[in-house]
Amino acid sequence: MLKHLRNRLISSLLSLAALIVIVFFLSRLTGDPSALYLPLDASIESRENFREINGLNDPLIVQFSSFAKEIVQFDFGKSLRTSRPALEMVLEAFIWTLQLALITIALVILVATVIGSLAAFNVGGLFDRVATVVSLIGASAPDFWIAIVGILIFSIGFGWLPTSGTGSLLHWVLPVAILFIRPFGLITQVVRNSMIAALHAPYTKTARAKGAGPRRIIFGHSLRNAALPIVTVMGDQAAGMLNGAVIVETIFGFPGVGKLMIDSILMRDFSVILASIVVTAIAILLMNILIDLSYAALDPRTRA
Repeated sequence: MLKHLRNRLISSLLSLAALIVIVFFLSRLTGDPSALYLPLDASIESRENFREINGLNDPLIVQFSSFAKEIVQFDFGKSLRTSRPALEMVLEAFIWTLQLALITIALVILVATVIGSLAAFNVGGLFDRVATVVSLIGASAPDFWIAIVGILIFSIGFGWLPTSGTGSLLHWVLPVAILFIRPFGLITQVVRNSMIAALHAPYTKTARAKGAGPRRIIFGHSLRNAALPIVTVMGDQAAGMLNGAVIVETIFGFPGVGKLMIDSILMRDFSVILASIVVTAIAILLMNILIDLSYAALDPRTRA
C-alpha cells in the first residue's frame, strides 16, 4: 500500500508539473494584457512600460524560468487586475468552491447510497425501475442545460430562487441542485449494481437464513463488501465536482475558484490563472490519496 501511494504521489507530481508547463504557455497565447488594461489610445511607450513592469517583455522561456523559481516557494505573483497576491485571491475563492462541493457530495453520497441499495434489494420492482430511470436521466443530462432550465423555471417562472450570489440559503439551492444531479445518477447506478452482486453472495444468503432483517442485510453485510467500486466512483465524482463547478459557478455568479478562473482567462490575468490551476490540481491530488487510504480501510488486501 505504501509503495502504491508513493508511486501515485510521484506520478501525480509529474502530471502537475506537466500541467503547469502547458497552462503557462497556453495562457500566453491569449494575447497581450496591455490591450485590456491600458486605454485604447495609450502610447507605445506606455504599453512597453506596462509589459516591462509585469515581466512580459522577456522571452517566454525566461518568463517561465522566473515563474518556476517563484512557484517552488508557492509564490504566484500579483494579479494584474487587483494587484493582490494571486494565491490569496485563489484561496479565498477556493473556500467557496470547497463548501459547495462538500455540501453537494455529502448529499449525493447519502441519497445515492440509500436509493441504490433499496433499488438493489427490490430489483425488478417498481422502486427499482423508477430509480433506474431517474438516475440514468440524471447521469446523462448536461450541467449547463439543467442550470438554464432551472433558472427559467424556478427563478424567472416562479420567482422562488435567486439566480446569483451567496447571501442566503436560497442562493445555494440551484448551484447545489445542479451539481447534485449528474453524480447522483452515476453513483446510484454503481451502488445498485454493486449491491445486487453483494446481495446474492453466500454470506448474504447465510444472514437471511439466520433471520437478519433487510436493514441489517443491506447496511450491515452487503454495503461494506460492495464499497470498493462505490468509493472509486465517489472519489472520481468528488474530484470532477471541483472541475464541474466552473460551469455552475459561472452561470450562477458563485464566487468560487471556477468563476475566478474564467474571469482571469478573459482578463488575461496570468498569475491568477496559474494559481487557480495549481490549487485545484493539488486538491484533486490530495483527494486521490484519501481514496487510496479508504481502500486500505475497506479491504485489508490492499495494505501490503
